[in-house]
Amino acid sequence: MAIKTICLNRKAHYNYYIDDSIEAGLVLTGTEVKSLRQGKVSLSDAYARAQNGEVWLMNAHIAQYEGGNRYNHQPTRDRKLLLHREQIANLIGKATKKGFTLVPLKLYFKNGTAKVELGLAKGKKLYDKRATLARRHAQREMEQALRHKAS
Repeated sequence: MAIKTICLNRKAHYNYYIDDSIEAGLVLTGTEVKSLRQGKVSLSDAYARAQNGEVWLMNAHIAQYEGGNRYNHQPTRDRKLLLHREQIANLIGKATKKGFTLVPLKLYFKNGTAKVELGLAKGKKLYDKRATLARRHAQREMEQALRHKAS
């Protein structure tokens, strides 16, 4: 399988605890696909929401295609996600019952089809974010010390 990553949501792992993840397809227009292939997308403020038995990707910014004309798309329009009915029911149940939210983690092409990886996430408190930063900093210092000792 050929997987080409387009965009990662780096804020997601900093702001949320990721419990589970699921792959979903995207309903896109032609100019959106061309813009994705150029890598002009941002998932930093994006989230997913379930409405009327469907799941929608909200606030994802896909820049307008430069070669597009009057039929170009709106950059932050809501985009429908393609999931099976059982997957939607499962996600809605977990999100409402336990206080989770759906956050896009990664946008990629898989065999020429645009896919998004959604994470079932729970928000971190400020002290959790500080602990994550401290742990990451300590890990980095240990790796640097080992590298310097080896050389």
